[in-house]
Amino acid sequence: MLTIENLNVYYGQSHILRQVNLHVPTGQVACLMGRNGAGKTTLLKSIMGLLPARSGRITFKERDLTKHTIHQRARLGIGYVPQGREIFPQLSVLENLRLGLEARMDKQRVIPEEVFRLFPGLRAILHRQGGLLSGGQQQQLAIARALVAEPEFLLLDEPTEGIQPSIILEIEEVIAHLKAQGKVTLLLVEQYIEFAERVADIYYIMDKGVIVAQGTRQEIGEEIVRRHLTV
Repeated sequence: MLTIENLNVYYGQSHILRQVNLHVPTGQVACLMGRNGAGKTTLLKSIMGLLPARSGRITFKERDLTKHTIHQRARLGIGYVPQGREIFPQLSVLENLRLGLEARMDKQRVIPEEVFRLFPGLRAILHRQGGLLSGGQQQQLAIARALVAEPEFLLLDEPTEGIQPSIILEIEEVIAHLKAQGKVTLLLVEQYIEFAERVADIYYIMDKGVIVAQGTRQEIGEEIVRRHLTV
């Protein structure tokens, strides 16, 4: 589904991602983990086209994304929920959701009913301003907005950050549902190890812009996790 080969990304003169290689098979949930500043968010932004690659290759469904714009990548079926959610606070929940329709290839202008089945609480607050929602509701809205486009591949950056336990459980159930359906492949950045263990199939550990370990939780082992994830 998504393959990254020898990716190098810079911020100005600072070399942030160094020869990154990563593969997410169709239908699986991959979790990218590492300490703050390791380069995880930079990698997601690079996949989405928000940051240019200095060298290397990103392939989605055997298509080289190197020269594709952000909009083109979204139209190809890549959804993105950034860290901090980044909803539009002055727009209503409904208006935020409708923005997700812009990424659809079929020009559909009706929000899929599946979005409300996954996040039933949003239906009751459709006309509330996004800025008036709780952090958990904003995260639900951000994920729902990405799912409006019915992406084949979804990038989630720290979906549990600053969220109350009940909402974390709901997000976990949504990920499990998407995985069971087999229609969406996911790459998520996550610091909450217990959450990651419940949803992920494969793990990539990043340190200072380099992938230092990869595999299943058992293959990576406790020692690697402690070394690269604990403070």
